[in-house]
Amino acid sequence: MFAITIKPFGLHAILIEWPQHVKEEILDDLLAFEAHLKNNCLDVNLWELVPSYNSITLINRHEHVHYEQISIALKKWYKSKNTQVKTQKYLWRLPVCYDEEFGIDLQEVANKLSKTPGQIIEEHTANTLTVYGIGFLPGFMYLGGLSPTLKVPRRSSPRLNVSKGSVGIAGEQTGIYPQTSPGGWNIIGRCSVDLFNPKEENPCFVKVGDKVQFYPITRDEYKLHKIEAEVGIYKHEKSDWNA
Repeated sequence: MFAITIKPFGLHAILIEWPQHVKEEILDDLLAFEAHLKNNCLDVNLWELVPSYNSITLINRHEHVHYEQISIALKKWYKSKNTQVKTQKYLWRLPVCYDEEFGIDLQEVANKLSKTPGQIIEEHTANTLTVYGIGFLPGFMYLGGLSPTLKVPRRSSPRLNVSKGSVGIAGEQTGIYPQTSPGGWNIIGRCSVDLFNPKEENPCFVKVGDKVQFYPITRDEYKLHKIEAEVGIYKHEKSDWNA
């Protein structure tokens, strides 16, 4: 159990906050509470729940929120949740091509960290990462768990156009740009997998709490994956994760 706070968040929303630390145990607790709310407390046709890092935003799709009333109920529900329940998590292995055409900042990052590009790639693919949040763009994953030896600041001058699939690092986080957009992260490669498809029933196949591990691919493998995706035969590498 953590000391949670509950705040109004506009006319239609409530913000539930946990202690301001990026920790797996906090993420696990809020995901367990999210599952409890969905399964036992709230009408999911009326409420949308958005988990991220150390908060859950509850959004009422149709009505103004009665803050005092829902606040009392949420505190009661939090105390009564089953802390032994584990939410289903998956490990996704995502391919990244670190070719110099795609990894446009790879050499610069290597220079800043006194490493070779090969060492950057090795360290970037070594750790299992945690999806702490999805936002900024639909399908943009904020991945924590990056090796501290890869910590590098955001670019001083953001780019107006970062290509779809670009893999970036900033601070102690890494992520993939699901669409072409402005961005200030250091681009070290490109993922061959589409992360967001609005035509699918579940547009973003990865969810908060899941795990991600990158693995390196060649330029030819990158092209093959794109062809497989176009004809609908590409298969995501997915396995159960027992935290």
